[in-house]
Amino acid sequence: MMRTRSGGALNAVCAVQPKLLKGIASRRLHSTYDVAVVGAGIVGLASARELIQRHPALTFVLLEKEKELAAHQSGHNSGVIHSGIYYTPGSLKARLCVRGATLAYQYCEKKGIPYKRCGKLIVAVEQEEIPRLKALYERGLKNKVRDLSVVDAKGIREREPYCRGIMALDSPYTGIVDWRMVALGYGRDFEEAGGAVVTEFEVSDMSVVKESPAGSPDGMKHPIAIRNKKGDEVRCRYVLTCGGLYSDRLSQISGCSTEPRIVPFRGDYLVLKPEKHYLVRGNIYPVPDPRFPFLGVHFTPRMDGGVWLGPNAVLAFKREGYHLYDFDARDFADALSFRGLQKLVLRNVTYGLGEMYRGVFLGAQIKILQKYIPELSLSDVLRGPTGVRAQALDRDGNLVDDFVFDGGVGDLGSRVLHVRNAPSPAATSSLAIGEMIADEVESRFTL
Repeated sequence: MMRTRSGGALNAVCAVQPKLLKGIASRRLHSTYDVAVVGAGIVGLASARELIQRHPALTFVLLEKEKELAAHQSGHNSGVIHSGIYYTPGSLKARLCVRGATLAYQYCEKKGIPYKRCGKLIVAVEQEEIPRLKALYERGLKNKVRDLSVVDAKGIREREPYCRGIMALDSPYTGIVDWRMVALGYGRDFEEAGGAVVTEFEVSDMSVVKESPAGSPDGMKHPIAIRNKKGDEVRCRYVLTCGGLYSDRLSQISGCSTEPRIVPFRGDYLVLKPEKHYLVRGNIYPVPDPRFPFLGVHFTPRMDGGVWLGPNAVLAFKREGYHLYDFDARDFADALSFRGLQKLVLRNVTYGLGEMYRGVFLGAQIKILQKYIPELSLSDVLRGPTGVRAQALDRDGNLVDDFVFDGGVGDLGSRVLHVRNAPSPAATSSLAIGEMIADEVESRFTL
């Protein structure tokens, strides 16, 4: 059954959003803080929120390079609340996703943020996919995914009248939400707890200083100086970075390894025309193919009533490049010169060329989508939005599929914690990830 929160709650949340951004933009810098969090995506916001709630007597500042919060991955995603089916039983990803989904629904209820528990079908359309689907079912049960079941072709049609398949997993606990709205809620919680949020502060340097700030009575209590290219400086005792697409570059400031390297992959969506929205009720996903590095195209309903189809996955020529011709020389050179990406490409040449082809020629992508909804045609879709995924790669070309924490070397490294990788589904898991990161901060630093 679909669970929905909407109506007046949506209007109330939207009404506070401009106030949050305006208040943040006008916030004045103080000179010193106990903890600085760099990066105001959903992971940074959830972590800052968790830390200030645990330590209300400390002073916190959140530094974001953009004018607004959650401007990149947190605001350019499919909006799905995942239930935890795909991940290795007992793994950190599995535990965080299952707990994170529960916390996300509770948070939305508490804050009046609209969501829809519209469910998801993972559909097998060929006999060879059945063993993989059954293995997914067993994995989901081990992960304690709520209300998971296997349905036959008739069951598929009952849930999705226009979808065709042999067998499917039905996950009614899967839902959708506007994750940027959720992230802004975290930001408001942080600010209301006394945290300072500073936008348009792009960190370019961190260092241990040998003298206290002018006029400061605290001596060397705040030995870390964080600077931006404009010359602004923030002093603090400890630093946590959650840099997303720039997590590798931020970590190198304190002497960390260059790996894992962040390689940006762009995902282009199609959108169903409004008169065809009836074709899709909930999320419709393919059975993952272990031969390929990414999941594949799927059908995703949106909170605004729209339906997204996709995405593909192609190398982005800019870390924040949301358009086909966006290009940054440094980002492009970093990606192509990295041996890990070269190995990944060589192992997946056919797959990669196919993704590029389907991104240009929409008919090829529609042909894949028609396996699930035969009634779909090229005239039913338009080109839609784009997201960029921060994919962490190791030097052997393997997708880094777990969390990576790092500090660095020397006096600076002893006071810095970098979140090098927070893999998908980071939005779903964000509150649980925030708890884990706060635990890690407390284990490393004497707050």
